[in-house]
Amino acid sequence: MTLAIARSHPIYDMKEVETAQERARAMKSPELEAFYENMVALGADRFVTTPSAASALDPLYEDCPNFTEVLDDLTRYLGLALAGGASFNVMPVLLLGDPGVGKTHFGKRLAAVLGTEFEFISMNALSAGFVITGSSSTWKGAKCGKVAERLVRGRFANPVVLLDEVEKATGSTQSDPMAALYQLLEPETSRAFHDEFIDVDLDASQVFWVLTANSLEGIPSPLLSRMAVYEVPAPTPEQAAGIAQRVYAGLLRELKLRTLEPDLPGAVSEKLSEVSPREMRKILLDGLGYAVAAGRTALTSEDIRFRADPCKRKIGF
Repeated sequence: MTLAIARSHPIYDMKEVETAQERARAMKSPELEAFYENMVALGADRFVTTPSAASALDPLYEDCPNFTEVLDDLTRYLGLALAGGASFNVMPVLLLGDPGVGKTHFGKRLAAVLGTEFEFISMNALSAGFVITGSSSTWKGAKCGKVAERLVRGRFANPVVLLDEVEKATGSTQSDPMAALYQLLEPETSRAFHDEFIDVDLDASQVFWVLTANSLEGIPSPLLSRMAVYEVPAPTPEQAAGIAQRVYAGLLRELKLRTLEPDLPGAVSEKLSEVSPREMRKILLDGLGYAVAAGRTALTSEDIRFRADPCKRKIGF
């Protein structure tokens, strides 16, 4: 069993928070004042976790077999961090691949093996800039961004933050999501990340950034230069069969279906290899429903039924 080594890391200056709290009182902003009170109560220190051995990433090779290239690099970087006694803090990772190949699942599993928290941020939104950097406390309905909220309210200074579909990020002249990323993805400038709502510098330099995209189109070159880009292929039929078995075993545990056969029949695995990892859980859940309703203890290929995907219809442009 691989344990996580934890040390503390301050993410803000308590004196700055106390000064900001006084400003909030003068402005008669109870919501902002309450946020600062919470920051004071929580204290500035958060945990930074590092697995105690490079083998901590081994389970991901089995769980996410089509991510071998990125896992090989992360394993080497983790080994270097352990050899020098440093924290596991790598260049932001961009996972490039078709929808459904498991990019978000990989981010969640990576956070789990690192012993830290996971934050998902969809970049396919008009207000993506505000989602990241927060909005000014002078605005009606203002609130902090997701990065600041995770760092302040969370327990860790090194959460895995996944920015989904970064190539689809849009914004306005007041809220450019890419502008925030230039600061956050650079180690030096991320040490003084400024959330518009909190108006106090936060140290986001320990955040483990994972970005996903379906293509490179729309991502500025200067931003790409801040990331390590990995093309994630669809799983091979053999890899897909292994993924399907793990999803199936997980469903049996989750649903406490102890009377069903623990292994998927070959015909079922072969049929499931035609779909993406994202779709497998839903299809297997339906299949289990059909098998249980029929009083059987094993799935058959007839239980694996594919539904038409409405997203694949032509939409006129």
